[in-house]
Amino acid sequence: MEAGGLEWLLVPMRQLVSWGAAGAMVFGGVVPYIPQYRDIRRTQNAEGFSTYVCLVLLVANILRILFWFGRRFESPLLWQSIIMIITMLLMLKLCTEVRVSNELNIKRRSFAVSRWC
Repeated sequence: MEAGGLEWLLVPMRQLVSWGAAGAMVFGGVVPYIPQYRDIRRTQNAEGFSTYVCLVLLVANILRILFWFGRRFESPLLWQSIIMIITMLLMLKLCTEVRVSNELNIKRRSFAVSRWC
């Protein structure tokens, strides 16, 4: 059997592997934040999550997008930056909401206790 005879199978397989690798590259950075997001939402406690990490990742991905305008690189890396920015903004939104609601609950409790003393 000739090498050219298998070409009809190898070309689609290479394309499929290429698309799979690009998809893993784009969404691979987001996957670790899914359990954290669900855990923070479930427990309504964001104490173990550092918002400084979100800040660093936001700045890094914004700089990568700005760099893309000057010197084009592969589009999966651009999409990875866009997806990561959206993810970090969602994480910051959730953490802010949880921390504000927890602080309001503490203030309400202290107000209720001081009112009866």
